[in-house]
Amino acid sequence: MELEKVLTDVVCSIVDKPEEVRVTREEDGNEIVLVLTVAPDDMGKVIGKHGRIAKALRLIIKAAAVSSEKRVDVEIRD
Repeated sequence: MELEKVLTDVVCSIVDKPEEVRVTREEDGNEIVLVLTVAPDDMGKVIGKHGRIAKALRLIIKAAAVSSEKRVDVEIRD
């Protein structure tokens, strides 16, 4: 499963500027870090109150990555 596509699709559905959503993949041994970049105006929507949306995004990606047998994390940058 392509984790970048899953994250991009989910985030594009909740932001105002989906054309500015970028997901890059950084691999280091047994760990994958997906770096999510959105427009500055959309940061609040991606993080959510008390980080609830960010936690949900991380949970979705970890569930999608079960078959990859690697540790996956999502890092949000502006």
